[in-house]
Amino acid sequence: MTATVDQVLTAAQMRAAEQALIADGTSVDELMRRAGQGAAEWVWRMSGGRSVTVLCGPGNNGGDGWVIAEAIRQRGGDVAVVMAAEPVTEAARNARALYHGETLVGDAIRYGEVLVDCLFGTGLTRPLGAEHLALLTGLAATHHKWVAVDLPSGVEADLGQPLNRDLPDYDLTLALGAWKPAHFLMPAAACMGTLRLVEIGVEQVLGGARLIERPRFTAPAVDAHKYTRGLLGVIGGALPGASMLSARAAQGAGAGYVRLLGQGAGVAPADLVVEDAPLAEALLDKRFSALLIGPGLGRDGAAREALALVLAEQRPTVIDADALVLLAPRLLAERQAPLIATPHDGELFSLERAFDLDGSGSKVERAMAVARTANMVVLAKGPDSVVAAPDGRTAFAPRAASWLSTAGTGDVLAGIIASRLANGADPFAAACQGVWLHSEAARLSGAAFSAGQLAEAVRAAYAACL
Repeated sequence: MTATVDQVLTAAQMRAAEQALIADGTSVDELMRRAGQGAAEWVWRMSGGRSVTVLCGPGNNGGDGWVIAEAIRQRGGDVAVVMAAEPVTEAARNARALYHGETLVGDAIRYGEVLVDCLFGTGLTRPLGAEHLALLTGLAATHHKWVAVDLPSGVEADLGQPLNRDLPDYDLTLALGAWKPAHFLMPAAACMGTLRLVEIGVEQVLGGARLIERPRFTAPAVDAHKYTRGLLGVIGGALPGASMLSARAAQGAGAGYVRLLGQGAGVAPADLVVEDAPLAEALLDKRFSALLIGPGLGRDGAAREALALVLAEQRPTVIDADALVLLAPRLLAERQAPLIATPHDGELFSLERAFDLDGSGSKVERAMAVARTANMVVLAKGPDSVVAAPDGRTAFAPRAASWLSTAGTGDVLAGIIASRLANGADPFAAACQGVWLHSEAARLSGAAFSAGQLAEAVRAAYAACL
């Protein structure tokens, strides 16, 4: 196995990965040296030669801090360590012994440019004590920029939950060895600023989640035609604008042919085919590679009938929006073809209720429970989107532009994913590719865009992957 930069590990998986390195002959001191010196590179860049204060806790995260401080000192930087407690691990004590700069003890307050938080790291499972919290926030108030090493102190690694109120909002967070779920899960992710990874040699962990990265596409084959690239059927409904947005986005995401089906299609642009036949008749075309149902569907009897017809077709399908609220286990009783669900928080709750799930655990655990129970890939979308597959694969989305918080962007996302599914991607890959393209289209759209403008930007996002 080789080291990777895209894996997202729980606290237990990270401990096991470090133990595997130690078992292979890498000492804890060497791992600490790699982490500290790698982090020091980023701290040095941020400080610009101005003063740095490193807050060191008693464990190995504090040990990383001692290494960072010595690396800054050796470069001629103005650095001091505030020691919150005596080191309690052998490696941390060794790192302290190698540091030859200024050390302040206890509740000392120092003014400076950059505060480096090495108080506690991934293993923290309980709130910071009053003394430690006061020390952290007091130092934050006397520095201009704040850097968290591994995770901000007071954040739970697996759930993405702050364990204390009123924690600092960091400018930079340096993940050590691998990403952790909290780097991408709200609400904790909102306080971490820019994210950077410091590699220490951790290898790929079997069963670990991954970070969604830029997909790699190729131009169509020289003998390709519209059907070999995939025919996507987008089912219309009570609100035709939503399905139209999905179809427009799908046209830019790889499918060779997008056709709008069913009632409520409305007036379409010249390059979008609208099928006026009844849905049951339109679905007789066996050339469909994938279907999308939900955007603008409605929740009346006609919508329920349309959903039942689509799910009975045994074609790869994306279900979104209203279709998620109407979905019931009985509709999937005979289902064998691949299925992708794209719920936001409220729709995820509806799925949990429909499939008799208690909704407990982290967002990842909730998405995985639905994926396994309903045998479908689940994209639990939002500012901290997570993709879960029935076979246990999970992927986290990097933070996207907050400008996506506008009406209709979910319809665009559903169209992109359905287009990738029609183009031949497996469901898990299609969901991940769709999330990346959606985020990139938002980046390219700039500020205050509409869902229609986002849909038009999908083609440029796709081109960035060729």
